[in-house]
Amino acid sequence: MNSPAHRWEWRVFGARFPAAEKVLDSLTPNTEPQVTEETYLLGNHHVNVKIRFDLLDVKSLLEVDENRLELWAPELKTEFPISAVDVAAVHDIWDLEPPTLERTSYTMEQFVDELIAPDPHLEVAPVRKKRLRYTLDGCMAEMAEVAVGGQRTGTIAIEAEDPSAVWALVEKLGLSDHMNTSYSQGLRRLIGLAPVHYSVIDIGTNSVKFHVGEQHPDMNWTRVVDRAAVTRLGEGLADTGKIQSESLERTVQAISDMAEEARSHRSLAIAAVGTAALRNASNAVSAIETIRERSGVTVRVLSGEEESRLAFLAVKAATGLAGGSLVVFDTGGGSTQVTIGQGDEVVERFSVDVGAVGNTERFGLNRAVEQATLEDARRSLANDLARLDGSKPPEILVGMGGAVTNLTAVSLSMEIYDPHAIQGAVLEVAGALIVRTVMEKLGRESLIVSDRGLRHGLIRELFGFFVEEDHRNGEDR
Repeated sequence: MNSPAHRWEWRVFGARFPAAEKVLDSLTPNTEPQVTEETYLLGNHHVNVKIRFDLLDVKSLLEVDENRLELWAPELKTEFPISAVDVAAVHDIWDLEPPTLERTSYTMEQFVDELIAPDPHLEVAPVRKKRLRYTLDGCMAEMAEVAVGGQRTGTIAIEAEDPSAVWALVEKLGLSDHMNTSYSQGLRRLIGLAPVHYSVIDIGTNSVKFHVGEQHPDMNWTRVVDRAAVTRLGEGLADTGKIQSESLERTVQAISDMAEEARSHRSLAIAAVGTAALRNASNAVSAIETIRERSGVTVRVLSGEEESRLAFLAVKAATGLAGGSLVVFDTGGGSTQVTIGQGDEVVERFSVDVGAVGNTERFGLNRAVEQATLEDARRSLANDLARLDGSKPPEILVGMGGAVTNLTAVSLSMEIYDPHAIQGAVLEVAGALIVRTVMEKLGRESLIVSDRGLRHGLIRELFGFFVEEDHRNGEDR
């Protein structure tokens, strides 16, 4: 049985945690807000060493369970000056050879300046904290603002002796999709000693898209992973109104693989969203629960308007398009989102359940069809997109989503998909019914293609950054 001093912990770092903050803000904190100046000594990430109130406090990680909860145990807590024996003990916990010790005891300044700062394996991080503590469901919950090295962020921690209580509260507060990150790891990222990653999973009707972005110390960003898996979640949805078990199995497996990859990159958070198929299926709730149980990922279903807004945000950030009238349409397997803008202002946006998968199944367009069937499909699409009738031709028309990028790849004779070539390409379309219908209604003979999409807009919205293309060197920035 664990000693009472051994506690299971879950800590997350980030700018905002809306669900958790809503719950905690409704509670009465245990004390008034506390502001402290502390010094963290960063070494082995399995060790947490800090100096607060002239006390050296050392903890070590004993165990990580199946939910990624961490069991931390106190190793040493002592006042300064500390003995040479304690100095050697701290280095032993760090798995470092102790330096040559010329004193029998060390003041805090001597310990930091003479033994820690010169060591290339260690880093000194002065930290200012403002924190509130709560008791909830048998756990201690702490919400804090942390400032270090000119950077500022938020952090929430849950801890208790009972791991089941900690995990239940983590899920209740909506923190399970964030990486459990110790202070040592979190501070290293904040001061640029370790990469900062965030991940987004976009669950569409035809494919699941996955993006991981990395922030650099100079605040530029690099695309770490950007890929998709075709799972056909919406297969059969038009006929039955339900997500089929085989389609769900393929999708769950893809999401599980992506979540595992996100965690291998130690992403601070994984945001997963669902679009048309999960908006429309009568069994969407059970499908989302299956995804959560199998992958550990909680899916938020976006409205059509929210999907179109985020796509517009992605296009504006990626292309750097200036003023003038702009229409962005994003057509995928199950729906099409249209956003009309003037400069930086969104004038109108809407979503219709018109997608490649549904129309292919409805009219049998996956095989040769009679001209009459093709005309029926065109009339149906024209009716579905009637909201565009009478629109003035925009100065710029941007198309995105699988239908547009696949057409562009074919037009460029790509054998291997190249997002750099797709981004910004100009597409003149003679076929592809949805794309053609949109272009006809808007009076445009060509469009600009954007390889960026919902996942890129979402990562900017949630985490405050966007992976933009540096056309000078072909890298993301």
